[in-house]
Amino acid sequence: MPKRFAKFVLFLGDLAFLHLALFLTLVVRYPRSLWRENWQNHWPSFLIIFAVWLLLFYLNGLYDLNLKASGRKFFRLTINAALISALFSIIYFYINVNSSIAPRTNLAIFIAFFLVLFLLWRGLYQFLARLVAPPSNLALIGANGRANEILKELRLNPGAGYQTALIFQSPEDLENLAASVKEKDIRAIVIADDFGQSEKMRAALFNCLSYQINFFNYPDFYELLSGKIPVEAIGQNWFLENLREGRKSYFNFFKHGLDFCLALAALLVSLPVWPFIALGVKLSGRGPVFFRQTRLGKNGVPFKIIKFRSMRTENNDQSPTAAADRRITPFGSFLRKTRLDELPQLINILKGEMSFIGPRPERPEIADGLKKQVPFYETRLLIRPGLTGWDQISGHYHSASPADSLKKLQYDLFYLKHRSLYLDLAIALKTLATMVGRQGR
Repeated sequence: MPKRFAKFVLFLGDLAFLHLALFLTLVVRYPRSLWRENWQNHWPSFLIIFAVWLLLFYLNGLYDLNLKASGRKFFRLTINAALISALFSIIYFYINVNSSIAPRTNLAIFIAFFLVLFLLWRGLYQFLARLVAPPSNLALIGANGRANEILKELRLNPGAGYQTALIFQSPEDLENLAASVKEKDIRAIVIADDFGQSEKMRAALFNCLSYQINFFNYPDFYELLSGKIPVEAIGQNWFLENLREGRKSYFNFFKHGLDFCLALAALLVSLPVWPFIALGVKLSGRGPVFFRQTRLGKNGVPFKIIKFRSMRTENNDQSPTAAADRRITPFGSFLRKTRLDELPQLINILKGEMSFIGPRPERPEIADGLKKQVPFYETRLLIRPGLTGWDQISGHYHSASPADSLKKLQYDLFYLKHRSLYLDLAIALKTLATMVGRQGR
């Protein structure tokens, strides 16, 4: 089952059970009244509540197909989303003085009904998904590092819908490829190694065409599982085949205009809190309120990035930030976790130097060193850098070291290939979840 379709089914189910929970609440609360009249009084106001619940479910990762409905993490995320949603609902109804309904008891009953229905629904969905669309059997050709990476990603992504049924470890195994594929009901074959016998490999795969199998090369399947591009497994041809920048001209134009409008609106809305942040920065230690540093923009053009200062200036060698960096002030830590230190970058966006979504800009001296050690590193400069990006919401912190920069580039190339309004919206919502959960660094 395609991931987007599966998530859409979950969304429709959640929406349906939100409505069912409201219906049951009205039946229990007003057993002697006409339910249609009560429904008409409550439903318009609860629509806003439903939207907030669904949004918070998304922000809390409850549409992650790898989550087990019986797991502790799923239960914890559900309770967290429910508590925040309940708080918002209470505030909304008490602020909305024009509302003719008494929310306190109704909300309590509604939340209780929905949580029970939601847990039952999600458990039922996973049961039916396994029954109706069980994981497809996968054959893996190769027994090298790439094959191990595929096996690792399959373990990390059980929601991908594949299970390893066959591993061909030698050229001799290819002689029985078609028979083995038929016997194991293989639905997909991933080629991690051709054993230096590409002609024999093609002939063996050709004999499997009648079995309606999906064939994947290693980079494409790794990308499908992980949301990353395996830099070590691609060459210049990959960029020529996948980065069709001529088709992105309208998207780039629209995105630049949207960036400007949103940055201007965000700047005007946030300006009242700037003096208080500035005061906190000044009280946290000696030094300027704003931190300015040269970074590389689109096509390698340097610009001055602007942030609220979050580090001490004393004994600061300006080296890249490390985990548990002692240079970060307590107030600076708060600014980083909530991403408030990056508010001044709205000015960079208004000047056209940055975008809201894109690869994070790097310092020129660091980038120059990484170009020599990380293949295709300069390709991340094909688009404007961003406040946040696909790498930033990956859940992993990547330093400026060559090893981490390689991992970062894998995410950046995925964004470069797939960037769209849909992907930008997903990144923006995930970033919002990071800010609310104070998970930034």
